[in-house]
Order: sequence, then C-alpha cells, then structure tokens
Amino acid sequence: MQNEMKLEFDSRSCNESFARVTVAAFLTQLDPTLEEVSDVKTAVSEAVTNAIIHGYEGRVEKVTILCRLEGRELYVEVRDEGKGIADVALAMEPLFTTKEECDRAGMGFSFMEAFMDSLEVESAPGQGTCVKMRKRIGREAGDGGGAGKEGSLGSSRAECMEKVKQERS
Repeated sequence: MQNEMKLEFDSRSCNESFARVTVAAFLTQLDPTLEEVSDVKTAVSEAVTNAIIHGYEGRVEKVTILCRLEGRELYVEVRDEGKGIADVALAMEPLFTTKEECDRAGMGFSFMEAFMDSLEVESAPGQGTCVKMRKRIGREAGDGGGAGKEGSLGSSRAECMEKVKQERS
C-alpha cells in the first residue's frame, strides 16, 4: 500500500497537538500498536515544537508536514522556512539548546531519534529546516522481531526513557 498526505498550519503552539493527532490518524491505516502511535506522536510533537520555537522564534509562519506510507513504513517530513540551523550536528547533541532562558531541555532531536527508526535533518541558516523521519510499523510474518530498533536506543519505550534520564544526569 502507498498513500500520502500533506498538512500545512500556522506556527502556533496550539497547533502542535493538532499536528500530532493528524499524523496519528493517518498512521492508523497500518493498524499500529498503542506504543507505535505514541512514539510517532512524540517525534512529531518534538519536530513541530522545534519549528515553532527555534525556526520561527515566535513569528507566525507556516509549518508543513508531509506523510507517506509505503508498505509498513511511515515517512514523515516536518518543514519550516525559518531561520535554519547553522550546525546541525551540534544541535542534535543531547542537552544542547539555544533557548536556555525558556527552560528548553535540548532533548527534541534525541527523542525523535529514539522513537523513530531513522532521523535526518537538513537545514541551512536563513533557509529553514526539514526533519525527515521513518518508522516501520508492526511485524511481518517471520521477521523474528518487532518494529523496534536494536542497540543503543533500546528495544522498548521504557528502556529509551531510562537512557534519556541517564544522559541528563
């Protein structure tokens, strides 16, 4: 199965929950588990919040979400046309934030990476940011495992959250 959707909305904080619920509703076509839905919603929330707070810095502009289903894979792109990121690698470091005065934790990219199977960030100063994420939903017969990732991100949400807590300490 292949299907696509595009969502565009104002960069207002009140639209963050609308965005994550919309992506979750689109995802239901694949009959995901509650954990998979929660993971996707968390990642989308973080990407949208970054666009609103860091990309546009309080200006009301447009945020665009593109979603595509290919087989059991969900692809999500969150785009803004904001200020962009000068050093993407540094911005993706856990606890790095440019908004310390706003109690920003600096964990947005870490959460996106932890809850999705892949994360790619394309950005340039003055040209905005595009966050590309992918997640496999469900299990195929005989695949021997679930959609979760192995290795440093752990195989469950609880393990992931524990790892994030340890990194913050």
